[in-house]
Amino acid sequence: MKIELSDNALKWQAIAREYADEYLQPHEIEAELNDGKLPAEISKRNKQRAIELGFPAIDVPKAYGGLELSMEEQAAIWEQLGRVTNALSWCFPEPQSWMFEACSDAQIETYILPMMRGERKDCYAITESGPGSDVAGIEATATKDGGDYVLNGEKWYVTSGNLADFFWFQANIPDEDGEALFLVDADTPGIEVIATPSFSHTYAAHHPTYRFADVRIAASQRVGNPGDGMAYTHSWFRHERLMIGARSCGAAARLIEEAFDFAHARIVDGQPLTEKQAIQIMLADCATELYASRLMTYDTARAVDAGVDLKIQHSRCSMTKLFVSEAANRIADRAVQIFGGRGYMRENVAERFFRELRVDRIWEGTSEIQRLIIARCLMKRGLTDM
Repeated sequence: MKIELSDNALKWQAIAREYADEYLQPHEIEAELNDGKLPAEISKRNKQRAIELGFPAIDVPKAYGGLELSMEEQAAIWEQLGRVTNALSWCFPEPQSWMFEACSDAQIETYILPMMRGERKDCYAITESGPGSDVAGIEATATKDGGDYVLNGEKWYVTSGNLADFFWFQANIPDEDGEALFLVDADTPGIEVIATPSFSHTYAAHHPTYRFADVRIAASQRVGNPGDGMAYTHSWFRHERLMIGARSCGAAARLIEEAFDFAHARIVDGQPLTEKQAIQIMLADCATELYASRLMTYDTARAVDAGVDLKIQHSRCSMTKLFVSEAANRIADRAVQIFGGRGYMRENVAERFFRELRVDRIWEGTSEIQRLIIARCLMKRGLTDM
């Protein structure tokens, strides 16, 4: 399925596809049957190769030694990495461009540049049990105490918390009536893991629940200036929602390819299963939704590259996440059906994606939250200015 991409995007697409096919995909079943984990030497090899290819530097400004790739190029990379199950593509850190705007020089040197080199790993302590996707309703607090802040609160679904060595912690500041982000080292006293829930997917990266109880950090650990906290969180959300779209396109493409190959080789009543109209209809719906998904994802990426208004970017990234994540879930469901009993086996790619893709309709803002964002933009701007 051809979508017109720039020469550089095509170059990065080929690099990422080769990496996914040669380094990650061969180990999916091994990871699935071992709690998402691979042997240490394989994990180290995969991470090192990703660093050699420059993946941790794709969104880092050139002024800091990064590649500063366009969003179109980054989407091309993550679409191919999205073809792999078990989150095996999460083997390298991902510093984002907004971090270099938000952080001080000292913070960049201590936290962000080491991520680009593969020396540090972050996680986001934002979601809470009550507010959920409503980050404006966060209850965690950061209270100023002399030259320090004291953090208190409980954070849920801290993805990769078990693998990270520092947090992005979002809290309300009672003295300022606003929110802020803080960089918090994982070994700071007062941080406690209170639960490590099991989820439908089989990932080495867990999603623990943390309690921050009187966690004291220096004021220099605060990110940005008063009033900046939500702006940077929104930047993170925009980036993640767009890349969820890209990864979901990759997952959908692989599902269609594998389901088609199986159905074409499966002989029923003397004919390939692909000759049955019921199967043809399912495959046609899958291909059509993938085409629409890829068009939306890359058009949104190009709009970001063109620097359209941030509110328009916000709504388009929400549209992309909403449509593509839901389309990928429908495609996974059809793929399971086409595979039949085989599609219900954990060693089958359709079974794994059927479980794994479901969370893309929840994290980084549920589908319902995305619809509210889109609707608000429509009411404020009208259809022609979205």
